[in-house]
Amino acid sequence: MKIVSLLPSATELVCGLGLRDQLVGVSHECDYPPSVVGLPILTSSRIPEGLESGEIDRLVTDQLKNDEALYDLVMAPLTELEPELIVTQALCDVCAVSGNDVAKAIGRLPGEPQVVNLEPICLNDVLDTVDLLAQAADCVEQGKRYRAELQGRIDAVADRSKTVAHRPRVALLDWLDPLFDGGHWSPEIIDLAGAEPCFGAKQEPSQRREWGQLIEAQPDCIFIALCGFNVERSMQDVDAFLACDGFGQLQAKGDTKVFLVDGNAYFSRPGPRLVDALEIMANALHPTIHSLPAGLPEAIKIN
Repeated sequence: MKIVSLLPSATELVCGLGLRDQLVGVSHECDYPPSVVGLPILTSSRIPEGLESGEIDRLVTDQLKNDEALYDLVMAPLTELEPELIVTQALCDVCAVSGNDVAKAIGRLPGEPQVVNLEPICLNDVLDTVDLLAQAADCVEQGKRYRAELQGRIDAVADRSKTVAHRPRVALLDWLDPLFDGGHWSPEIIDLAGAEPCFGAKQEPSQRREWGQLIEAQPDCIFIALCGFNVERSMQDVDAFLACDGFGQLQAKGDTKVFLVDGNAYFSRPGPRLVDALEIMANALHPTIHSLPAGLPEAIKIN
C-alpha cells in the first residue's frame, strides 16, 4: 500500500507502526524519523521564513480571518505517486493543509485513495489514531502492540506521579508574542506528570492570553514549548520574554521556574512523541521520581 502523510504527527505514527517502507510522500514539515527526509514533498507554506513571532501571529490571524489558506498541496507529485492511503487532519488550519483542500484534491487524483483524518485532542485520542491508522493500513495486530507500548509508558508515569507529595502549579506556553496557553492535551500531560495545570483548558484549542492572566494564575513553573519552533529558534523569543515587565511582575509574586523544551518535536504534534513530552516534563518536575528515558533531552532550566 502506498501511503502519503500530510502532517508530521501522522508521519511519526506511520513509522511507529512499522510502515516506513510504504510511505511515499510527506509534508514540508515532516522531519522525524530522519529516514523520511528526502521523500517527495507534497505541501508548501504561504508563511515566509525568517519572520519574527509577532509577525507570524499577525499574518496567520489575518489569513484565517479572511478564510485564506496557510498551506497548499503540491498536486503534481501527489498525482504521480498515485497513493492508496492519504493521512491528514481537520483539527487545525494553522498546523497543516485544511481538510477541505484535501477533499477537493481527492477528486483530481487517479483511483479512489482512502483518506484518514486524524483529529486527536487528548492523549487517549492519540492512542485511538493508532487503531484507526492500523485498520486503514491493514496492520491491526501491529497497531495493538504499538498502542499497548505507548499506553504502558503513560501508565508508568501516572503511577509514579501518585507518589508525588507536592504538585506544583504549572503553565505551558506554546507562543510568546503574543502569549498563548497550551490547550488540547497539554493540561492532561501536566496532570499526569505530577502537577496542577493552572493555564489552558483540557481538550480545547490554545487561547491567546494577556500577561495579567498569567500573573494571576501564579504558576510555580512555566514550560515554554513553542509551536513549530525547536530550542534554538525558541531562544530568540525566550530572552525577550524574561526581560519584559510582565515577567518581572510575575517574579515579584514568587520564584517561578522556567523550563524550555523543544515544542516542535515533542509538545505540538498530536502523535506518539507526546508520550516523550510527558516523560520529559515529569523528569523536569520530579527528577527523583521520574528518571529520563535514554535518548530523550532534558528540559532546559533557564532561570
